[in-house]
Amino acid sequence: MITGNILVVDDEPQIHRFLKPALEAAGYVALRADTGGEALRLAASAAPDLILLDLGLPDMDGQVVLARLRAFCAAPVIVLSARDREAEKIMALDAGAHDYVEKPFALGELLARVRAALRHHAQPADSGPKLTLGALALDPERRAATLMVEGVPTDLGLTRIQYNLLALFVRNQGRVLTHRQVLAAIWGPAHTEDIAYLRIYVSQLRRKLIASGFTLITEPGIGYRLAEATDRG
Repeated sequence: MITGNILVVDDEPQIHRFLKPALEAAGYVALRADTGGEALRLAASAAPDLILLDLGLPDMDGQVVLARLRAFCAAPVIVLSARDREAEKIMALDAGAHDYVEKPFALGELLARVRAALRHHAQPADSGPKLTLGALALDPERRAATLMVEGVPTDLGLTRIQYNLLALFVRNQGRVLTHRQVLAAIWGPAHTEDIAYLRIYVSQLRRKLIASGFTLITEPGIGYRLAEATDRG
């Protein structure tokens, strides 16, 4: 049963030889791009359901490809890269990557992350009422958060995952959410051990919340809670 088209962007032929049969055995159609330019053309013409993107491409850096993809393509992007520096991961996540998997990777784990990303992307947008907390206002239909500053709304510029994370904490304001609870709610059960991954997003969100008067407070060894920035108890 075909479950989606997956665009694999990598200049290593062995990666394509390895992933193509594995993806097809799992029910996906594997599309191939060896350069950033090919990736952008295929993303526009074939409308893949998910993109696996290497960062070390021969014609342009994968971070540039990711930024250009996000200008017109909403499909989840999972970065596959041998670059293990935290700065590279943060840059990719900030630019809109859904996930970051280091090479070499286990095939079973990668397929689990693909399934989780596709499930998450397929979830219907929340069309419920707007959420408010102090000067913060969250619009579920637009997945946007604004902050009222002297009567003027300012968009916080959240990514899709940053918005989902903030909305989760706003709905549970003041309540401690464990690492596993947050990871399962935002990324799915395949990610419940990725605590270091969660820390990156919490750090990003804290920076964007500075002017709001709220912050995510760390409960050591447990998780996080959303509270007023002056509340450190």
